[in-house]
Amino acid sequence: MNTQLAPRPGRHDHPPQPVPHPEPRPVRRVGPLDRAAMHLGMALIAWGRRPVRTPRRERPVFSPESVQARRDLENARDQYLVLKLTQFR
Repeated sequence: MNTQLAPRPGRHDHPPQPVPHPEPRPVRRVGPLDRAAMHLGMALIAWGRRPVRTPRRERPVFSPESVQARRDLENARDQYLVLKLTQFR
């Protein structure tokens, strides 16, 4: 079981072999119009991702009846606390 086989020369499926191109392609240079389009695209992306400001909501206006009811409730609570605190003296 120590027999080692040498691979056959030529194209193998595994690993894939790169196929050489008959003639190399010329390198395409980036022109000023391409650069301007790239910068415009990046600016649009940055502008689209800007934080959105939510409009401030105005504070709710309470009716005079609810304001008076709140004052009455606070006065009643203060009177109750005064009575409870004087019990422990």
